[in-house]
Amino acid sequence: MTTGKDDCMTPATGAADIAPKNYAWEIRATALKVRAGRRRIAVDGPSLSLGTGAHGLLGPNGAGKTTLIRTLATVLRPAAGELELFGTSVSGVGDQRAVRRRIGYLPQEFGYYKRFTVREFVEYMAWLKEVPGSDIPGAVQRAVERVGLADRADERMKALSGGMVRRAGIAQAIVNDPAVLLLDEPTAGLDPAQRMRFRELLQELGRDTCVVVSTHLVEDVAAACSDVLLLAAGRLVFQGTPEEMAAAGGPGHPGDSPLERGYSALLRNSERKEGTW
Repeated sequence: MTTGKDDCMTPATGAADIAPKNYAWEIRATALKVRAGRRRIAVDGPSLSLGTGAHGLLGPNGAGKTTLIRTLATVLRPAAGELELFGTSVSGVGDQRAVRRRIGYLPQEFGYYKRFTVREFVEYMAWLKEVPGSDIPGAVQRAVERVGLADRADERMKALSGGMVRRAGIAQAIVNDPAVLLLDEPTAGLDPAQRMRFRELLQELGRDTCVVVSTHLVEDVAAACSDVLLLAAGRLVFQGTPEEMAAAGGPGHPGDSPLERGYSALLRNSERKEGTW
């Protein structure tokens, strides 16, 4: 596929984008439970209402962050509770294509054809997301520009560094101008300058998109997110602003910043309540 000058500013707009909005929240979950394997409950009962803005999802390894992100992306189905996206229940087994067209998703690990160029990869993902064919060239160009890969758009994926591959993954996640954007460890492999640019992009996207970003890097959340969700052992133990999280900690808690100390304090409190220490 080729890109002409006139295509670069063509917006990717479909019927879902211009339909009236008749729901209160992009994401609403009630007493959500999701299994990892047959027996273990990885997400254990959180209730969430998330709208426009950048929402940071924090938690230690094994807390259930990836499982929750995959469930919001409709990759996994809830074992119990209710999940609504754009006012539509996705807890059942019905056709979810209309909902998925409005979602952007970057998993921790994603596959791609190594011989594809960056442009071909993002074009292919736009096609899979059913972006109208006439809109694809412009949508792809805007996506690669937003992640700083315009000068590498015609290089093969196999020739890119790990950080550039990650940025290509972010480009495919935003190519359909999603109403809900789900990012699982998006800054893995990015250098400090790229992480700063990503934070700026996250703030920009959060102005008119519901973004949920899972990360281990507390400072990324502090710099770019309007609120924070903290998972521990599959349970939601905190939801509030970065400032409120920071206020939960004190000098006696581990961490190099007020937010890290607040994070440590909230995790310690959750462990006390669960009796795990």
